[in-house]
Amino acid sequence: MSPPLTRRALVAGAAAIATMGRARADAPVLRLGDQKGGLAALLHAAGEADALPYRLEIAQFPAAAPLLEALNAGAIDIAWAGDAPTTFALANGVPAHIVSAHRSNGAGTALLVKADSPVRSVADLRGRQIGTSRGSIGQALAIAALRANNLPPDSVGYAYLLPADAKAALEAGAIDVWASWGVFVAQAVLVDRDRVVVDGSHGLLSGLGYLAALDSAIADKRPLLHDLVGRAARASRWAVANVDAYARYWSGVVGVSFEVARLSFTTAPTLAVPIDAGVVADQQRTADLYTGAGLIARHVDVATFFDASFNDAVGA
Repeated sequence: MSPPLTRRALVAGAAAIATMGRARADAPVLRLGDQKGGLAALLHAAGEADALPYRLEIAQFPAAAPLLEALNAGAIDIAWAGDAPTTFALANGVPAHIVSAHRSNGAGTALLVKADSPVRSVADLRGRQIGTSRGSIGQALAIAALRANNLPPDSVGYAYLLPADAKAALEAGAIDVWASWGVFVAQAVLVDRDRVVVDGSHGLLSGLGYLAALDSAIADKRPLLHDLVGRAARASRWAVANVDAYARYWSGVVGVSFEVARLSFTTAPTLAVPIDAGVVADQQRTADLYTGAGLIARHVDVATFFDASFNDAVGA
């Protein structure tokens, strides 16, 4: 991970900080690290932000890497991020555990090129420069796609960029491929007419995303975390059952078209799932992928990353 930052610098670096809910001023506080259009938007759209018995303070970050650095620094209590960056963070010593899992089909993560790019298949990636965040789900897809096609991890080079910078670099021709996710992919395909070389479906990626909470928050704020896990699970079920309503709300929050939002959600519908042996096994594969590529220095047993004691909230 990057060198630790101070709590003040991390909070100042967040895109926005807001408070959700109408709890009294002296109510307990739970600090959520999120990305724009992430869990906070999901909770609002599903009506799960109403009548919170605590104050939910939300710090918005441009990507998972700075979000998880904030978790490491203790600037937030709980982080909403994909499995790959969460793996990277926990393997590098962030004092936290995964308390909730959400799963999609993995298709929302993709390797993108311009429409006229000569890159037509994974085999054509050899020698190309890929823009993505270090340790991100985008980089995980690149590594997994190379391995599935019997290409070594060093077949490509990486430019480590946040999503907005990677998009600009692809437009300018400074990189050949953009490894991205979610709404970035949907907008690139629908608006910019970029082309998907490969996505994370069909087993290339686990499709998992997580809520990871500081160990201190698990000890001191368990009822608040339990409540948030349950609300996130109910909200995920609502979103899958009400795609158009969610897309209409979400498009206004994020500033994209309804069509882009809807494509993002229909490409990779996501539901909360219990932390079970299947989740742990898929997480181990992600960690082993990073170890094999040299991004994690040693083998890690990911079973130690999980706290399944919040599973009862998933079906509530």
